[in-house]
Amino acid sequence: MEYIRLWAQLGVDAGWLSDSFSYSFMVNAVVAALLLGPLLGGLGTLVIAKRLAFFSEAVGHAALTGIALGVLLGEPPENPIIGLFCFCMIFALLLHFVRNRTNVPYDTLVGVFLALALAVGAALLMYVARKINIHMLENVLFGSILTVTDYDLLILAVSCALIVLVLIPTFNRILLTCISPDIARVRGYATNFYDYLFVMMITLVTIASVKIVGAVLVGALLLIPGATARLLTKNMGSFVLMSALLATISCLIGTVLPMELKLPVPSGAAIIIVSAFFFLIATCYRIVRKG
Repeated sequence: MEYIRLWAQLGVDAGWLSDSFSYSFMVNAVVAALLLGPLLGGLGTLVIAKRLAFFSEAVGHAALTGIALGVLLGEPPENPIIGLFCFCMIFALLLHFVRNRTNVPYDTLVGVFLALALAVGAALLMYVARKINIHMLENVLFGSILTVTDYDLLILAVSCALIVLVLIPTFNRILLTCISPDIARVRGYATNFYDYLFVMMITLVTIASVKIVGAVLVGALLLIPGATARLLTKNMGSFVLMSALLATISCLIGTVLPMELKLPVPSGAAIIIVSAFFFLIATCYRIVRKG
């Protein structure tokens, strides 16, 4: 990171970067946006294909309970990563396990799990409130990309690398199990394995994104760029690339613009607003084109 900060400082001195990039936290924020944007955008296309938008929201909200558990178990309140990771992963896998063994509609089941996670999280957070700063809870809920540390970037980089290494060779198989599980079974694919693998990837990227986008909003960033790209293209390759590009641009603008304009807006909210703005433009474009 020191080399990146040095490069940014050279850019500031040369005049082609604003003075805000002379601050370490701003450089960290931009690096986080560049890591997270393409990954969330790419995975979002599979979330849309598999209709798991509500699932990603549930995992994001479960992060509140994971953070509270981590603090209760003695982790540092600023980074209770073990409690967060363990609870969210167990929550996601248990939800998917129950889904495959019950006739309850999936959206109803997710709603039950989400409500339970929120209730437990709210109760535990009230209990540990005296141990943590209330502003930390705001960062967890709505994101604060400007508070990202080198340690957060390391976790994010490792998470992104793991997901990319798994996703690239399995993307087509996961996509086929999303679109047509029957055809995937005929071809000999272990559909349950790829379902669980995808659930684990969504959970991991959600955990890595909580501090940046916020527990309340991370599901939206998985969904909106993909929905926008779907309005603009029908080709699968273009769909993935456009979704990743839109998510990255949204992350960058939502990170840099509030800082440059000195707006008191959480980074997660700014990122989602920019992403939704692109969606509205794409929607208007489709309406005009059809008309």
